[in-house]
Amino acid sequence: MNTKDSKYFQKLGAKIKQRREEKEIDQKSFAFDCEIGRTQLYMIEKGRTNPRLLTLMKIADGLELSIDELLKI
Repeated sequence: MNTKDSKYFQKLGAKIKQRREEKEIDQKSFAFDCEIGRTQLYMIEKGRTNPRLLTLMKIADGLELSIDELLKI
């Protein structure tokens, strides 16, 4: 990932983490509810990976956001 991509994924991950914590859901439970791995969620929240669209759709659904609301940084 280049620097620009990396910064975007860090911001996206921080937004996901913030919204999840606002809902008072721990990482393990949220990952289970979204049907993704806890380690995968951790890597997304840290901005260390480029998540697939399907994964982002599951996360957006779990946060009760539309995909476009989730991706707005």
